[in-house]
Amino acid sequence: MELNALTAISPIDGRYRKQVHHLDEYFSEFALIKYRVLIEVEYFLFLADKKLFPLNASGKKAIREAADHFSIDDALEIKKTEAITNHDVKAVEYFIKAKLEQAGCGAVKEWVHFGLTSQDINNTSIPLSWKHAIEFEYLPSLLNLNRQVELLAGSWKEIPLLARTHGQPASPTKLGKELMVFVERVKNQVELFIQIPFTAKFGGATGNFNAHHVALPKMDWIKLADNFVEGILGLQRQQFTTQIEHYDNLAAHFDGMRRLNTILIDFCRDIWTYISMDYFKQKLRKGEVGSSAMPHKVNPIDFENAEGNLGIANALWEHLSSKLPVSRLQRDLTDSTVLRNMGVPFAHTILAFRSIEKGLDKLVLNQAKIQQDLENNWAVVAEAIQTILRKENYPNPYEALKELTRGNAGINKESLHQFIDSLKVSAALKKELKKISPLNYTGVHPDF
Repeated sequence: MELNALTAISPIDGRYRKQVHHLDEYFSEFALIKYRVLIEVEYFLFLADKKLFPLNASGKKAIREAADHFSIDDALEIKKTEAITNHDVKAVEYFIKAKLEQAGCGAVKEWVHFGLTSQDINNTSIPLSWKHAIEFEYLPSLLNLNRQVELLAGSWKEIPLLARTHGQPASPTKLGKELMVFVERVKNQVELFIQIPFTAKFGGATGNFNAHHVALPKMDWIKLADNFVEGILGLQRQQFTTQIEHYDNLAAHFDGMRRLNTILIDFCRDIWTYISMDYFKQKLRKGEVGSSAMPHKVNPIDFENAEGNLGIANALWEHLSSKLPVSRLQRDLTDSTVLRNMGVPFAHTILAFRSIEKGLDKLVLNQAKIQQDLENNWAVVAEAIQTILRKENYPNPYEALKELTRGNAGINKESLHQFIDSLKVSAALKKELKKISPLNYTGVHPDF
């Protein structure tokens, strides 16, 4: 069958293609070839600027345009060459040399890919495309989502909410604060995430500039490589490498994204639970069906979809982060095929962000249900009463409240006030204790 959205094996390129197609700028085969061309061109021009060979204006223009205007047709031409060479990076080298020939600069074409191995190109082009994907797609999407949650927290800042620990009624809280728990968790992990550098390997066949040094021994190739990778590409060059980069920092990125996804899984499950408790209703969409058999259903599908996509992403992030830093001796090829899959968990993660945003937009607060649950659980203020009695040196206050409330589903305002009236304390203290209710026993938290 011809490849299209219906015949694609992966849902990323099938069912979900419309939502994540823009990620092909960073993770497709075309993108990888384009970034390889960019690195080769930048390196060639860098060597020319260092006066290692003469390059006229027409040659500079021709090779710069090869990178700036790289097209699908160019990529197809490189793939045709690869079918002959059976080497993807060598095909890129031949493509650039052909551009120089066409510009009348064939005399300097052997400076293309000078002294390099293919991993000098791969381990700069992949980190660069990864850096762009993080900066232009991942972080903006994540921060926008977190801001959406923060705005909802502000809107529901003063809504009292029955907390549940171990699934059981617990000391009341506020809905806005509970959302801020996740906002803070995401912010903290983002702060850690952005400290991880984008690193690259650039040092020849086994990392020692062997070919560079033997050809031009008076050149400071370490300094030149640092200037190229850091000054031109905006990456951090690893100083001691084998044929490939360490991938430790890339693994740290994957682990950081996995932790952030885990936080969002936790968030999705909490919101899903609040919906199941009727604390939230969901806006209806005309024509939408919740069940093929039950017409009344309005399912929390966006949070379920997000949870599923985050789980798939995390499974892949975990494999990538544990596999890539491991390579036999100076290099084996297992990293090559694994690196080609980076876009898959990335796409599943972005899909999850979109689903959560969509689900949050549908939420309608059911304040009446929230208040009803608080009114049905007066036993939760027992903590407040026994703590105040402790302060007043009342004998065995915890045990007295335990005897009254533990396992007693019939505790309500009246029975609790009757208990307070039976206490041998001052009238003023009884009045103070009676002011406490599940609606106002919500503690304090930082402002937001």
